[in-house]
Amino acid sequence: MSRIYSLAYLSSHRCKPAEAIQVAAQTGYQFVGLRLWPNAAGAPQQHLLGLADVLRETLAAQRDTGVGVFDLEIIRIGEQFDPHTWDALYDAGAALKAKAILVAGDDANEARLTENYARLCEVMQPFGMTADLEFMPWTAVKDAASALRIVRGAGSPGNAGILVDALHFGRSTTTLDDIRAIPHELLHYAQICDAVAGLTFSNEQMIHTARSERLLPGDGNIDVQGLFDALPDDLPVSVEVVNLDREANTSVQDWAAECLAKSRPFVET
Repeated sequence: MSRIYSLAYLSSHRCKPAEAIQVAAQTGYQFVGLRLWPNAAGAPQQHLLGLADVLRETLAAQRDTGVGVFDLEIIRIGEQFDPHTWDALYDAGAALKAKAILVAGDDANEARLTENYARLCEVMQPFGMTADLEFMPWTAVKDAASALRIVRGAGSPGNAGILVDALHFGRSTTTLDDIRAIPHELLHYAQICDAVAGLTFSNEQMIHTARSERLLPGDGNIDVQGLFDALPDDLPVSVEVVNLDREANTSVQDWAAECLAKSRPFVET
């Protein structure tokens, strides 16, 4: 079955938004992911919010190539959460016709986190995007079971979602049965990469791998095949492989093409 592929931000982090779209078009992707909001203050991002010229350039690249924007990053739900902090991100997503916004949960108070996730879904609803909660073992949403519990506790809003990243599957207590337990309607896309699997890594080691040292599918020992066999066979795939050492010796275009070529065998049947 033919898959839909999105070039994730981390696979094209060297690109401005319009450049990422052009690279995706040149290398066989139908969508891109853009990080328009940093994952921490001062962290890397693609600058578009509040820049009308960059938005026009990005929209023009979409029109010229036919490549869409799948997901935007990132909203983090912490203790002092106000969903309107990201109003500019919602507006940009609507303009770009993005399908999803990636959400991370940082509040250890699960009841409050659940309530705020429900508030986020409500605020995002008019913009036509899903709020996809990604479990990451160093955050308050450590595994797939936790993500599903939060979404259900929020009342399973119509735009709720759970994002499965192969890296976090391989480094959390999440099982294939946990993946199969996620209702199909909550799955909008999944992220593919590889790494050394296990539960012994420190938070600092896990974050380092996630942000700068992922492996191409097949180069690690995460059960990537088992994971994508357990996920719906029509699920769009976000190819998310950042490896700063490997990328230093290759162009963005060649890296994007290699990431896609190494991903295809695990998700196409």
